[in-house]
Amino acid sequence: MSDIKTHYRNCNICEAMCGIEIQYKAESKEIISIKGDKNDPFSKGHMCPKALALQDFYEDKDRLKSPIKRTADGWQEISWQQAFSEIGEKFNAIQSAYGKNALGIYLGNPNAHNFGNSLVLKPFSKALGTLNRFSSASTDQMPHHVAANYMLGNGMLIPVPDIDRTDFMLIIGANPVVSNGSMMTAPGVLNRLTAIQKRGGKVVVVDPQRTKTAKMADQHLFIRPEKDALLLLSLIHCIFANHQVRLGHLSDYINGLADIEQVAKDYAPEVVAEHIGISVDDIKTLATEMSGAESAICYSRMGASTQSFGGLCQWLTIVLNVLTGNFDREGGAMFPLPAFNLLRGKTAGHPTNFGKYQSRVQKMPFFNGEFPTATLADEILTQGDGQIKAMITIAGNPVLSAPDGQKLGQAFQSLEFMVAVDIYLNETTKHADIILPATTGLENSHYDIFFHSFAVRNTAKYSAPLFEKTAHQLADWEILNGIAEAVTGKPALPYAPEMILDMELKAGPYGKESNSEQALDLDKLKANPHGIDLGPLQPSLPERLLTASGKIELAPSLFINDLPRLNKLVQSPAVDPHYPFELISRRLVKSHNTWTQNSARLVKGKNPVTLEIHPTDADKLGICQGQLVVVSSPVGEVTLPASVTDDVLAGVVSMPQGWGHNQADTQMTIAATQAGVSINDVTAADRVDVLTGNAAFNGTPVAIRAA
Repeated sequence: MSDIKTHYRNCNICEAMCGIEIQYKAESKEIISIKGDKNDPFSKGHMCPKALALQDFYEDKDRLKSPIKRTADGWQEISWQQAFSEIGEKFNAIQSAYGKNALGIYLGNPNAHNFGNSLVLKPFSKALGTLNRFSSASTDQMPHHVAANYMLGNGMLIPVPDIDRTDFMLIIGANPVVSNGSMMTAPGVLNRLTAIQKRGGKVVVVDPQRTKTAKMADQHLFIRPEKDALLLLSLIHCIFANHQVRLGHLSDYINGLADIEQVAKDYAPEVVAEHIGISVDDIKTLATEMSGAESAICYSRMGASTQSFGGLCQWLTIVLNVLTGNFDREGGAMFPLPAFNLLRGKTAGHPTNFGKYQSRVQKMPFFNGEFPTATLADEILTQGDGQIKAMITIAGNPVLSAPDGQKLGQAFQSLEFMVAVDIYLNETTKHADIILPATTGLENSHYDIFFHSFAVRNTAKYSAPLFEKTAHQLADWEILNGIAEAVTGKPALPYAPEMILDMELKAGPYGKESNSEQALDLDKLKANPHGIDLGPLQPSLPERLLTASGKIELAPSLFINDLPRLNKLVQSPAVDPHYPFELISRRLVKSHNTWTQNSARLVKGKNPVTLEIHPTDADKLGICQGQLVVVSSPVGEVTLPASVTDDVLAGVVSMPQGWGHNQADTQMTIAATQAGVSINDVTAADRVDVLTGNAAFNGTPVAIRAA
């Protein structure tokens, strides 16, 4: 009888929640194959190349499996008991000497994809008692949360495109064909976009780069970096000027319509066209097509979020969808209703904590339980009351992923004590005194707590562990509970993630307590390993609005008051002759975060870390294809090969993020063979969207020269 068995689960590397089928040998714990699960009701067999790397991470010889401690003789293995004891003693001593906020917490992106951590991080942070909390959210998505908070009443009430039923999709600063969506969980996006075209609809992409999404679209419009808010305001101007405002069933639930009309008067196409690089006719046509489509959606993402006006962009995206009658309706911007509902029990009119505190040095706003990561290095390096003296990083590598990574590395090196929860000795964890490695994805159970909240269709799926962990291993959530107990001297809450999941499913919109025909609980999910389809997105407003007024607030003063900063772009565009190019990042299909670079099958092939530069600019600089070039900014410089292409706008250059594995004292041997360079060695920490505190990576002024 064959020992080969089959296991079904969701891939948890990125947001797409692709269902996968794994063939394996149980006795030897050997993986035979990984392929898409055709019976998954959401992904329907789609799987991107990253899922194959789950095997690589499980088998990786570089992966740490025991706690290690820095000593005079190098790294040495220690027991979990010793690790927790030393961490508790050091954290308590530092907080006793300098105050609770002398301890900092940084959470990396993988925490959002980790079932256990999603549930225990809040009580863990409370146990440590510090306000100095930071995460990757403020390097890519905080503008979405701030806009939802002020307009809809809660930072997690974020509208997503009903991509499967729309007739017109306007994509600004996003490349979902490569990312499979972002703040829009949509496995197999290419198929979903081509389906729009097959049913007679249209896809338009606005981006400084001709991305893979732009190449499949019906139309691509180049735009200057950081000018997206001007385009959105001009489209809104046209909607009013053409008397095409359609509020539909939400007409009685809108505040601020007259304020938006007044604001938009100053942004006629004739005013903004030259500054954004899109013609007057194209702007007018775009407004007409979106307002005239049977259903339409404007979706803006990374390029519109990780820039100096990210908050304005996400605010105006919602405004445009509302004004064209495409909010909370089929084919427009809608709200998922996940089985594990993160908004369950939230009450309308709850006061926002946005800006309740300000960071000590740069005075950046506190929101969603954290300060912006852009200020982290200064909070460590700047002396005075409240200075961070100790850190714990959890599943993150901000030295490569946060702005001005070299400065952040210096900051970590200066700490009195540092702990890292991570499976790798990488560019960040190498600065730690103790590293605590957790189990990997295939050894963990999984339920996507967050990404069902951004999914383009309502589904639910639980994945049991493929392989049981050894007696010596701990899951991330168990490690966090161990640290919390060592710091507080009190036992952690006795709830395993599965217990919490079962309770939330039963109390959720499809659970036993909801009188739903689905009657979901954990046992039902276990009995359906491919997942359960809960149907398409449904209109849910005004019932789900959480604003004090019970209405959509179109014109919060926070955003209106930020417009003068945007207007300076039109009145006196800032151009530094010493740094005349604008740098933007780009997404690679076989890369997600820095840790995915330690998979041989994801990094094999030619070097993807190149600087894309327009032929006109290359000619002026005397640069040819493949030649090494130096990219410099006021904070640093990197050297990498040039890729001469008209896929990027003249005056703009592009390079991928998440690389730079050429530092000493790390142990990611596969990544080191294709090291690349870190884009964040040339991005400045003080370059942010001042409204939300989000890092402004895109549009970074740089200089280019031959190496």
